[in-house]
Amino acid sequence: MTMSAETSAATATWDLSDLFAGPDDPRIDAELAGATRDAEAFATQYRGTIDVPGGSSVSHLLAALRAFEGVVERAERAEAYSHLAFTGDTTRPAHRDLEQRVRLKSTAIQNLLLFFELEWQKVEDADAERLMAAPELASYRYYLRRERQNRPHTLSEPEEKVFSELRNTGRSAWQTLFTELISGLIFPMARGGETKNLTLSEVLALVRDPDRAVRKLAHETQYKVLRPQDQTFAYIYNTLVQDKHTTDRLRHFSNPMASRHLANDVEPAIVETMMDTVEANTHLAQEYFQLKAKLLGLPKLAIFDQYAPIGAEAETCDYATSQRLILEAFGEFEPRFRDIARRFFDDRWIDAAVRPGKTGGAYCMSVSPRHHPYILCNYTGNLRDVLTVAHELGHGLHGVLAQKQTLLEYHSSLALAETASVFGEMLVFNRLVDAEPNRQAQIALIGGKLEDIFATVYRQTIMTRFEQFAFARHEKGRFTPDALGEDWIGANRRYYGDSVEMDENYRWGWSYIPHFIHSPFYCYAYSFGELLVLALYRLYQEQGREFIPGYVGLLERGGSGSPAELLAPLGIDIADPTFWSKGFVEIERLIAKMRELVYESTTSAPGRA
Repeated sequence: MTMSAETSAATATWDLSDLFAGPDDPRIDAELAGATRDAEAFATQYRGTIDVPGGSSVSHLLAALRAFEGVVERAERAEAYSHLAFTGDTTRPAHRDLEQRVRLKSTAIQNLLLFFELEWQKVEDADAERLMAAPELASYRYYLRRERQNRPHTLSEPEEKVFSELRNTGRSAWQTLFTELISGLIFPMARGGETKNLTLSEVLALVRDPDRAVRKLAHETQYKVLRPQDQTFAYIYNTLVQDKHTTDRLRHFSNPMASRHLANDVEPAIVETMMDTVEANTHLAQEYFQLKAKLLGLPKLAIFDQYAPIGAEAETCDYATSQRLILEAFGEFEPRFRDIARRFFDDRWIDAAVRPGKTGGAYCMSVSPRHHPYILCNYTGNLRDVLTVAHELGHGLHGVLAQKQTLLEYHSSLALAETASVFGEMLVFNRLVDAEPNRQAQIALIGGKLEDIFATVYRQTIMTRFEQFAFARHEKGRFTPDALGEDWIGANRRYYGDSVEMDENYRWGWSYIPHFIHSPFYCYAYSFGELLVLALYRLYQEQGREFIPGYVGLLERGGSGSPAELLAPLGIDIADPTFWSKGFVEIERLIAKMRELVYESTTSAPGRA
């Protein structure tokens, strides 16, 4: 499989004309102006009519919900286009100007609508239960219940507006300072008699360099620059932790993780069960690291060796071939999946071309139940890119299948957001491994997949443990860089054990993690989502085609229930540690497959590490 001009992704660009003709399309401002007028009319008609004695009538609340949805969808249409256009080409001033203009207009619209959810939260419990039980409101029931769950933590409308206003000079200001500091750091790295000034992203990318000397130098360079900033980073984090403690107290949250659990609609005990199960299975990662050390000819991995390449890179895969492989894998699982995915290619819902000014990475944006999703990625032709496209197409499938839901129950919670994407990636990954004739390339594929899984399941759990340690420490007093370093090493030792050597530099590994600054306790949802899909994939292996209808039904339900409610029809109880353990059966299978390949490649068993 080799790249060619005819079959590369150079022409794979999306068509956004079904949203707007371009950044200067007058319909964008007209749409925003219309949404603003609709929001003003909505406020005039419905303010003071939701929180009334005895509750509103079912028909009145239904009309309000539909009108509310209409305003939100109209504004989000413009928001979607501005984001898609900007990420497709960040260099165009028209795109930057449009994104800023749309953001300001959207905020103003949101403020006009704010009263509605606040009034609904204030309705007396008995009246709210009567309304939510009405058959006419069935397609909004979960949304209405979710809003009620926020009731104990919501302040008055004037207080909420004050919180919003102060955020720009409070929490957001510290977060911006952190981002600017990190993005402004220069990492001078000498290679081949020449010193290059690298960004943090460029230095971190070198952990995958095949040359161990380069990996070690990158590691040392990274922390040589970060360590002198530790007092500043610790002060920023300390301030944000204090801000969260204050906010949680004012909003009546019982502990630092409570607001995140509420947002994810997951019971705290379920999260702890999942994390405990992860930590009970860290021996699998440690066994893999010991095997990898032998493959690299090392007595033990250093922290900068954990992502070192092993095996041999597979040949490149052109975009047309990747399309065929993905469609075959999806179609073999469920023909309907193949048909939906084909539309993304045929109707130009994917922008895969690499070009200057386009944002890096990949994402899928599901706009609304009335509009198809869009995918952005950067296809360079390696097999990781094939899996990236499969991953984003999984998101796209989820977006299409959930279109029977209302807008307010369309998007799934964060805990389930990666379900279809990781599952789709697994389908294609196993097909790639089976089709790859080169055993060394198979080893590289499986090793890369395992390390991606570890980075999500184990590492994100460890990050959450670190946050728990840090917040607990802060309750006793302001923390220091040394104290944070102790907590960081303590949390990571649970993962690496004696299989990976953590040097003194790694005590500052906490200092550059953006999630700690921007999204406290966000990380566990990554572990939750990845392990959930691994367990689901194991169920598929066990049940065969009997699994598929229930899985399709899960995707079709979108965000119309909590994770526990949506998974229950598949016979899954996420409070049961046995379910989470199924994900580790899949990890064990991959490790066993890799051992088998290593044995066949060397004609002598490497021994159980």
